[in-house]
Amino acid sequence: MTIEPASSTGYSKRPYGYALVGLVVLIMVAWMNRDRIQPVTAGTMAPEFEVVDLAGGLVRLSDHRGEVVLVNIWATWCGPCRVEMPSMQRLYEKIGDEGFEIMAVSIDAAVGQFDLIGNPGGDIEAFADSLGLTFPMLHNPSGDIQRLYRTTGVPETFLIGKDGVIYKKVAGGTEWDAPEHKEQIQRLLAVSE
Repeated sequence: MTIEPASSTGYSKRPYGYALVGLVVLIMVAWMNRDRIQPVTAGTMAPEFEVVDLAGGLVRLSDHRGEVVLVNIWATWCGPCRVEMPSMQRLYEKIGDEGFEIMAVSIDAAVGQFDLIGNPGGDIEAFADSLGLTFPMLHNPSGDIQRLYRTTGVPETFLIGKDGVIYKKVAGGTEWDAPEHKEQIQRLLAVSE
């Protein structure tokens, strides 16, 4: 029996072929799942979501199409959330009747339960009452919205224009009634569809 050398240099080209095939498969999988791996950031379309209000009714982002929407993902156990909420209330009081809406989506577990990382469930209504908040309080105890919006923590907020595009993403707390935020929201409100 005669054995042929793999190549004139003595090395096989097979590992390179396997690597090339693997790379092609990886590119194909990424291309087929491009909607799932696209980052959620300024300039991208805001992913549709469905959560419940405090009365148990379903609320969707698309219910506010044609409005400028501030989607705030938060929790009652989050200190920076508690600090930034009053500025959101002041902003809401100033421009809430001009086609601007806040969708404050709590990821708290139900009262008396714990979420997957051990945070206790919170009483969202009591939290809102303690701060005098009048904008819509919404609930997503499964935390699905965090996976959908690919958040890294709470609070994380997305400013969405009338066209459904995200114009600003803020990770961490901020003063939402500060001039730079208010001016950007006013500009988005002035844009006609």
